[in-house]
Amino acid sequence: MSQLSEFEGRSGAEFTMTVETGKIREFAAAVGAGHPLHSGDDPISPPTFLASSAFWTTDAGAAWGDQPPDLSRVLHAGQQYVFHGPPPKAGTVLHCRERIDRVYTKQGRRGGALEFADIVTEFRDADGRLVAEARATLVVTEQAPTA
Repeated sequence: MSQLSEFEGRSGAEFTMTVETGKIREFAAAVGAGHPLHSGDDPISPPTFLASSAFWTTDAGAAWGDQPPDLSRVLHAGQQYVFHGPPPKAGTVLHCRERIDRVYTKQGRRGGALEFADIVTEFRDADGRLVAEARATLVVTEQAPTA
C-alpha cells in the first residue's frame, strides 16, 4: 500500500494565481458556461475555473511535493468548491495553498484496499481573506482492479 497517511496534514508551498480575462473566457467556452458574466471586459470566473490552479503550481506547491502517489492507480473521486463571496473576477490575484486534509482507507471489492485522500486548496485575496476552497477526493487503489 502507498502509505498516504504519512502525508496527512502536509501542505505545499504557497503559489499565486492571477485570474486573467482571456483564461476566464477560454475556460467558460471549454465548459459551455455561456452566461454573459463570463465574457465582456470585466468577466467573473465560472465556479469550476479554480481547477485551473493546477497549471499555476509546481511540485513545491503540491502537498505531495515530489513524491506523488503512483498515478496509474489514482482515481479522481470528487470535487467540491466552497465560495466565501462571489467567484473571483478578472484581475484578481489569488494566493493559494494546498494541504492533505484527511487520509483514510476502505476495502474495495475488486482492487484490494482503497486509500482516500481529501485535498483542500485555499484561495485567498491580497488581504488574506479566504475567497474560496476547493476540496478534491483522490483514491489510490492497492492494485489494478480485476474483472
